[in-house]
Amino acid sequence: MERSSNPVPERSDGTQPRPAGAATAAFDDAGLTPASALRFGADGAAFHPGVSLSLLADIHATVAESDRAGVRLTGVAELSALLTDGPIASVATHHIGPAARPVRAVLFDKSATVNWSLGWHQDRTIAVRARLETPGFGPWTVKQGILHVAPPFDIIAGMATLRIHLDDVDDDNSPLLIAPGSHRLGLIAEPKIADAVMQCGTATCLATRGDVWAYATPILHASAAAARPRRRRVLQVDYAAADLPGGLEWLGV
Repeated sequence: MERSSNPVPERSDGTQPRPAGAATAAFDDAGLTPASALRFGADGAAFHPGVSLSLLADIHATVAESDRAGVRLTGVAELSALLTDGPIASVATHHIGPAARPVRAVLFDKSATVNWSLGWHQDRTIAVRARLETPGFGPWTVKQGILHVAPPFDIIAGMATLRIHLDDVDDDNSPLLIAPGSHRLGLIAEPKIADAVMQCGTATCLATRGDVWAYATPILHASAAAARPRRRRVLQVDYAAADLPGGLEWLGV
């Protein structure tokens, strides 16, 4: 998920964003929201506990260790197979239809030595195989040698982003923050993002290893630097269910 200049806002009442992950099974008088309360259509997020647990050893075997904060993965046939068929792919097809297939993958690896924050933003680019000038597509960028382009927003709106948790993520270890329902606001101009977050509120996406969070790709999201940093690896995979126009091709995994 892409970097932004919009800082992670603090709640005016001094409270933390409402937890929405595995650690919210118990409620208190503050009205914490459990993961099961979030719906992909209405909120832009859905929690799938333990879905990838049986595949973690295979995922680790296909993903090389790196000292980079984020590594874009392509041309990894074994990983592509794991993401195209099986329990992880079933999450994507459940949310965006049977034609869903992985079109981009990034491994994020936070640790005590590599720790960063991520301001509020929407993901607005896709990875493609080659540059073909197509109406509505642009600007073009290159990230880690991979060609990206901003497509018409309806393409982003039809995608799902899965975050496959390879390590536990609690409140202190930089969980993803989301603004539920913000995916239904369309393309949000940078100066309007803070207002949109205030309008939608925030949820904190906690997880244990093997859990999968599914998000509508255009949802507003952010994360703070880990307060007690330790290993926090997340394999993030974008899925799409439609071909691109004008001869453009998804990059794939």
